[in-house]
Amino acid sequence: MNISDTKATLSFSDGSPSVDMPIYKGTIGPDVIDIRKLYGQTGKFTYDPGFMSTAACNSSITYIDGDKGELLYRGYPIEQLAVNCDFLETCYLLLNGELPNAVDKEKFSDTVTKHTMIHEQMQFFFRGFRRDAHPMSVLVGTVGALASFYHDSLDINDAKQREISAIRLIAKLPTLVAMAYKYNVGQPFMYPRNDLSYSANFMYMMFGNPCEEYKVNDVLVRALDRILILHADHEQNASTSTVRLAGSSGANPFACIAAGIACLWGPAHGGANEAALTMLKEIGSVENIPAFIEKVKDKNSGVKLMGFGHRVYKNFDPRATLMRETCHEVLNELGLQDDPLFKLAMELEKIALNDEYFVSRKLYPNVDFYSGIVQSALGIPVSLFTGIFAMARTIGWIAQWNEMIADPEQKIGRPRQLFVGSPSRDVQDIAKR
Repeated sequence: MNISDTKATLSFSDGSPSVDMPIYKGTIGPDVIDIRKLYGQTGKFTYDPGFMSTAACNSSITYIDGDKGELLYRGYPIEQLAVNCDFLETCYLLLNGELPNAVDKEKFSDTVTKHTMIHEQMQFFFRGFRRDAHPMSVLVGTVGALASFYHDSLDINDAKQREISAIRLIAKLPTLVAMAYKYNVGQPFMYPRNDLSYSANFMYMMFGNPCEEYKVNDVLVRALDRILILHADHEQNASTSTVRLAGSSGANPFACIAAGIACLWGPAHGGANEAALTMLKEIGSVENIPAFIEKVKDKNSGVKLMGFGHRVYKNFDPRATLMRETCHEVLNELGLQDDPLFKLAMELEKIALNDEYFVSRKLYPNVDFYSGIVQSALGIPVSLFTGIFAMARTIGWIAQWNEMIADPEQKIGRPRQLFVGSPSRDVQDIAKR
């Protein structure tokens, strides 16, 4: 980051001396005001619930411009990566800063593939869960438990060990997600296959069984790969900030990623595609859409349009355009255009894109709307949607964690507060209370 020639001056109406604060310029995006010395100079903190105006770190990984509808991984537009690269190339990019050449790609893919198996003892972890345990609960436990098996890569100050941990997490998440699914439905675990691509291997572990040969469908595999690319990272969101905060204490990478999974489990973060699909099921049929739309427009009804609009993207979600294309490809491949649920989804999409109420408010379908439909078409149960999200976002979390550990300016996270409780008081004898 470069320091600007201009400074920000904070002045007070009570006659206290004003304070000059340096301004830093990023490559792109808003300038930031450095307030690190504010408390020392004024005795005052800033107040910013939700950190909506606060940059907690400097990062060179992902950039979002919500007004333009722009998402860049290491400078590359998501539209180009989703069309020209596979998920492991995207992983390599996020970890290393550049796209791999052919040799780098083959070496990286081979390394990840060779780490997809998990320790055989971990099968016993699954037996401790109820069969109907939520997959995210299973993932929080099993990902955290990886630290029990890989003591050779827990030194966070060793760059080589951090790299090994990154590879292990990227490689083993699909295995754990598939195992959570198989355990839930009472089917045998499927061991990973080294002859399949990352996404094809996951599909095999999810939907294969020992009784018959699993046939890889390239259209469906590519659809899953695109879902993973589009969800790989998204700047300093809640779960990424959780991983960074946990990591700032020196916690091991497996514990940090488990913390990120726990945060992602929250319905306001990772559960949006699940909410969109639940909404479609509640609408029921195409005939019920007009009545539903009227309820959405009625502020007093309490009915919300899920899977439309985005907190960050104020025009359109660039990932949604790509996911829409994939959505239609999958429905065509599987012959599901006339399936009642998917027919309903496409009709709702058409109405929302043309209705002035939604257009004027920029409530466009977002990536969650389409990814929920695609995952459902692939046969992935709703309860596992957030698990797929975690599988995709693990690369973003580990890249951000790695960057933070290597940042010389990084300190343990310690937000401040505006205290509004009781001032100091004395404890009374119990008879006088």
